[in-house]
Amino acid sequence: MIRDRIGPIATLSRLDIVPGLPKTRSGKILRKTMRGIADGRDEPVPSTIDDPAALDALRPLLLG
Repeated sequence: MIRDRIGPIATLSRLDIVPGLPKTRSGKILRKTMRGIADGRDEPVPSTIDDPAALDALRPLLLG
């Protein structure tokens, strides 16, 4: 349906289900950190992260 209505550029090629996204203590999603990891940069874990394990669990999916 997405391919027909929006076009092939909007069609998902892969979908991963994760238990949670890395967030700050105030609840903001760490988009910049996730983008950096996906781009292959060695991103440091921000001091404001609520649960560092969420970022560790997501790292293999962002790299692969």
